[in-house]
Amino acid sequence: MKRSTIIAPSLLSADFANLAAEIRDVEEAGADWIHLDVMDGHFVPNLTFGPPVIARLRPLTRLPFDVHLMIAEPDRYIDDFVEAGADILTVHAETCPHLHRTVQRIKGRGIKVGVAVNPATPPEAVKWVIGEVDLVLVMTVNPGFAAQRFIPEAVGKIPLIRKWAQSNPGVLVEVDGGIGPETAAVATAAGADVLVAGSAVFGRPDRRQALSDIRKAAAHISSV
Repeated sequence: MKRSTIIAPSLLSADFANLAAEIRDVEEAGADWIHLDVMDGHFVPNLTFGPPVIARLRPLTRLPFDVHLMIAEPDRYIDDFVEAGADILTVHAETCPHLHRTVQRIKGRGIKVGVAVNPATPPEAVKWVIGEVDLVLVMTVNPGFAAQRFIPEAVGKIPLIRKWAQSNPGVLVEVDGGIGPETAAVATAAGADVLVAGSAVFGRPDRRQALSDIRKAAAHISSV
């Protein structure tokens, strides 16, 4: 049976001057997780926020914090993000020369661990850790900026990841980039469990309706 789709609004598209209000708004509207994109200006061409901001936001909601590290040398900062309140910490395969070690270190801190791959990165980059992780994040845009165009070819990785994960049925597949009702249906049809939506949620005045539109599109595909 297909699991219910998890929707994680991305704060990258929120009003940075009113993050507390934005989090409360999407929580009340029915969000499942909060997605936090951490960017360092090195691995990706943008800067966002780090552990101090996440630590200040953590008391504002009981929703899981899905922290996506788009940073070089993530091993240097694992402890900082765990202590700031991450519930799920996702690193990029492209930035981890010793990926098994990084995954084990995050697991050793008692939180969930994810591994992400960029659109041009082969899915084989996560194959050898698929039994160790809780989540695989498939990027459907090149990371760094919100409101980019969805890259449909990247979705083709999901069936392979699902095949490799047969020994780890609890693993979730997350899709991030260009997600709205139409692309949510594409990602869910391919097997995605978690949809990260930025401007499709925060770019609309009625966040409840925005989340409902995405959820309905995903649910329709799941029921076919």
